[in-house]
Amino acid sequence: MLVIPGRSGKDLCDSSLGVSRRAILRAGASSLFGLSLPNLLRLQARANESTGAAARATAPGWGKAKSVVMVYLQGGPSHLDLWDPKENVPDNVRSVFKNIPTKLPGIQYTENLPLLADCNDRFTMIRSMGYTPNGLFNHTAAIYQMMTGYTTDKVSPSGQLEPPNAKDFPNFGSNIVRLKPPTEPMLPFVMLPRPLQESNVVGKGGTAGFLGRDFDPYTLFPDGDDMDMEKMSRIRIDDLQLRADVFAKRLERRARLRTLIDQSMPEIDKAVADYKLDEYYERALNLVISGRAREAFALDKEPVEVRDRYGRNTFGQSLLLARRLVEAGTRVVEVVWPKVANSDNHSWDHHTDLSKRMKDQSGPMLDRGLATFITDMDDRGLLDDTLVVAVGEFGRSPQRGVSTSGNSNSNDGRDHWPYCFTSVVAGAGIRRGHVHGKSDATGSSPLENPVHPTELLATIYHACGIDPETIVYNHLNQPRELVKAQAVTALFG
Repeated sequence: MLVIPGRSGKDLCDSSLGVSRRAILRAGASSLFGLSLPNLLRLQARANESTGAAARATAPGWGKAKSVVMVYLQGGPSHLDLWDPKENVPDNVRSVFKNIPTKLPGIQYTENLPLLADCNDRFTMIRSMGYTPNGLFNHTAAIYQMMTGYTTDKVSPSGQLEPPNAKDFPNFGSNIVRLKPPTEPMLPFVMLPRPLQESNVVGKGGTAGFLGRDFDPYTLFPDGDDMDMEKMSRIRIDDLQLRADVFAKRLERRARLRTLIDQSMPEIDKAVADYKLDEYYERALNLVISGRAREAFALDKEPVEVRDRYGRNTFGQSLLLARRLVEAGTRVVEVVWPKVANSDNHSWDHHTDLSKRMKDQSGPMLDRGLATFITDMDDRGLLDDTLVVAVGEFGRSPQRGVSTSGNSNSNDGRDHWPYCFTSVVAGAGIRRGHVHGKSDATGSSPLENPVHPTELLATIYHACGIDPETIVYNHLNQPRELVKAQAVTALFG
């Protein structure tokens, strides 16, 4: 077995630090031709310097995103009842909602999305998302794949994954902030306003996993029930506050005193060097003193009309906060739909009462919030270097009233459908007013340019200037790619 010597533990290898999976395979084959591994790596390094970096730098969209906002529509929205309606189909396939025109000629949405229909010249729709599930396609397994790029074989009898643990693959945001830490004294990765969840499995796919807790997101989960639309007004950031009796100058003086003490204790410094205490202390100190995070969280400083435009609900105010976090320097923001999967009311998990719940609850909240967010980000110039992705873990079944996942569904409900669904991407060089891919006549499967969730993640990494095949070491010190997929560069202009 070929073993490439290198870093131990969980260090990472990007293009400037190590080798990719393709290089490892090439190294194995090279022995057939008498080329030694050291010489191969030496030649590879020279080739990378001359061609690899240049090729990536000229690839569409490479490194355009300084920040990423994932709008995660937890629960699985019905593409057929939102942004990919079908005509001339059987009654049990056709949406109960009327079709409306959009800014793009020939492209229709349903009546649930009038505001997004009026601004879809600012983003790209991917109408050909899809995948064949590994085993039961429940929410937890699909969420885990969408957030990490990996599936797992360890599931419960119901199909749900086990709770989060230190062996999990990292959330994409954790990988990004590990490889591209923010340059501002700001929270690098924030998740709000609730955790990823299906039933009693909470947070699966939402942690740094084997990267370690240092790269977990800062979770902003205000108190209150999921139906409490005022919960964002009760944000608590106690751990980012200076005590009333400790002024910033006093804290800085204490930091300087600590530095002087450290300089006189070289043996202690040497003993704790591997723990990077100075780095973490400095990072935390700068974060607290700068006040950037506290300022970003102050939604009450926004004009009333702006807050109203986003929607006075948990989703709308979370998107407004996401914009403020990006402005303050946060690298990754993950806005999770504020209603757990496997539930009623504002949930996207429409097994029953789809026509009422989508029209009165989830549809208007999505339309107002996402349309305002994209427009506001664009008008402020923030879309130039921010990638926005809006997607759920799957779509809904083309036929109403049928069971595809073991759930019961009424005639006014659709079951889980991972084979075909729609996502929205915008900013950071993404084409404007574009539709990528096409679903078939009933929205059952991609007809043109299919996009797998792992390819969407690869595109996110690519936009951040990170090779999707960058190697990360797991808890067993085994090399793994960030994601086993290539970026969809056709999404970029």
